[in-house]
Amino acid sequence: MKPIRVLSAGLGNMGRSHALAYHENPGFTIAGLVNRSRVELPAGLQGYEILPSFPEALRELKPELCSINTYSDSHADYAVMAMEAGAHVFVEKPLATTVADAERVVACARANGRKLVVGYILRHHPSWMRLIEEARKLGGPYVFRMNLNQQSSGPTWATHKALMETTPPIVDCGVHYVDVMCQITDARAVEVRGIGLRLSDEISPDMYNYGHLQVLFDDGSLGWYEAGWGPMISETAFFVKDVMSPRGSVSIVMDPNAKSDDIDTHTKTAVIRLHSAETGPDGRFLKADEDLTMAGEPGHQELCDREQAFVLKAIREDIDLSRHMDDAVQSLRICLAADESVRTGRPVKL
Repeated sequence: MKPIRVLSAGLGNMGRSHALAYHENPGFTIAGLVNRSRVELPAGLQGYEILPSFPEALRELKPELCSINTYSDSHADYAVMAMEAGAHVFVEKPLATTVADAERVVACARANGRKLVVGYILRHHPSWMRLIEEARKLGGPYVFRMNLNQQSSGPTWATHKALMETTPPIVDCGVHYVDVMCQITDARAVEVRGIGLRLSDEISPDMYNYGHLQVLFDDGSLGWYEAGWGPMISETAFFVKDVMSPRGSVSIVMDPNAKSDDIDTHTKTAVIRLHSAETGPDGRFLKADEDLTMAGEPGHQELCDREQAFVLKAIREDIDLSRHMDDAVQSLRICLAADESVRTGRPVKL
């Protein structure tokens, strides 16, 4: 089969990694790169021209796939523009900055018969897939305890401040982990609560860089997610991934030397710990906890390679992405409801 011609827009951390994945995969050929400014590129990408305008590049290059890795507020418009021009779309999370825009993108994909893959990278990580599998074996109702706080400074804090011009941390990162909750329980979210606090004068007065959401599901499951960005964020218990049910729990045990600003830390699991709540006649546990050592985990770039390999497979094999798209809207709906709750001080019924 001929390689799929891809236009890759946005050359930040994720955009560069996805562009490298296209460069290395013989199923793709890069038609062009888009970024508003000139940036330093890794060796594999230095031969490609950087174009400043996505609409103009789309018209001129007529790609078969558009990879949209720009800031969140452009995701929906660029995705619709690409699909209406006949291209399939990969778009980084979050899919959009409003539920209405997310639904508009999904409707456009369906109306134009285009593939739409959203950048939920954990869906392609073997250890996270195992975590979800083990949690589902327990059966619900579940308690989900999850966070990802990042103590950032220098260029990383600058990136976080740019992201917060449109999107708070509990939305930008939260969609990943709320998606994991939804995959485990398969239940419908019915109520969301959120709290947040602005911990820096360097961000807009109406933005907050620390947030916490709570979500209630119609099967009785509940979960919380916490996210904070900035130089003031604590490195203590910054990474919690824990699922409990009446039958036991599944947890990720993080390397105690891990740092919150290390991008590989955000996906690596180190050890998955399985705990059974079953007890004998004397009330003592029948089984000791079991630790699954997840050796040989993929790093950040390999995960991006796997994600784009799935995009290629979805296009060539005409995979039905209906559930994938609906899940992307669902997780975004929950996180945006949390943001609404932060701003109004009231729970949001879904």
